[in-house]
Parts: sequence; C-alpha cells; structure tokens
Amino acid sequence: MPLEDLKYPIGKFKMPSQITTRDLQAYISSIALFPKHLQKVSLSLNDSQLDTPYRPDGCTIRQLVNHCADSHMNALIRFKLALTEDTPTIKPYKEAKWAELADSTTISILPALKMLEGIHERWEYLLKSLNDTDLKRTYMHPEHNKIFTIEETIALYAWHCNHHLAHVTNVKKTNGWS
Repeated sequence: MPLEDLKYPIGKFKMPSQITTRDLQAYISSIALFPKHLQKVSLSLNDSQLDTPYRPDGCTIRQLVNHCADSHMNALIRFKLALTEDTPTIKPYKEAKWAELADSTTISILPALKMLEGIHERWEYLLKSLNDTDLKRTYMHPEHNKIFTIEETIALYAWHCNHHLAHVTNVKKTNGWS
C-alpha cells in the first residue's frame, strides 16, 4: 500500500463548503460512536500487536490510541473555551512529543479507552445541546493562524475519529489479525 494511503486511509480532511444539519448529525454520531468502535478493534490486540506501527516511521497502535485520548481531551476543552469566551486563542500542544511519553508508549490502552468513553459521552451531550449561534462561535488556532468555527471543528473531529479508526483497522487487516 502506498505511504500516502497508509497516512491517510480515508483521505485528507477537506473542509466542506457548507455544513448542513444532516451533516452535523452524522458528524456527531461519528464522534459519539468512536470510543465503542475503537474498543472493538483494539481491545483484542496483544502487547506486540499494540506496539506495531500503523505505517513505516509512524507511531504504534498503542501510541495512536493514547493520542486519541490526548487529542479529544484537548478538543473538548477547545469547544468549551469557544463557547464561553470570545474567539479565544487555544493552546496547541506537541502531539509527537506527547506520543513519546511513557503514558503513551508503555501503559495499557485501557486508561485511554476509559478516558475516551467519558470524554465522548460528555462531548456528545454538549454537541447535541448547541444551537445555530453556538455552532458559529469561534476560536483561534495559532499554529494554523486561522479562526475555526465550532461546526467546522465538529467536522474535523468526526474525520479525526474515522481517520484513526481506519489506521487500526488497516493494520489488523494487513497483518491478518482480523
């Protein structure tokens, strides 16, 4: 499989030009179901399998699961900041360096899966409570030097969930672990 396909198994994220109510419902559903889907594809893996990179020079499945917990924890905070402040500048974090820490490289994936379950339950509840005005609230991402709306960020994180789920699924399929 070409490296680009290994990096982006569902393709690179493309911001929709328009996000409909139906789109938002689908995105929120993807976010809500992600922890259950990730558990389903990852809980049966042994330590050797969890320590397998999803692509050459990529992080391991263990790191990827922990990255999702880190990323989505930060995402929920970003949503709350955008909903309670006027276009706050969010704090980026060094994802690659976080993935090198012991809690990403050697610990069981169970704590990350538990975190994702709780974070996503709250996140889904919050997202379903938003009105049209809330969806247009914004935050500034200094790494991208760009202002994002809540609805754009919902689309991005739905993609993020499916993107990383596809990484794990592809490794399992490629190695005959399914």
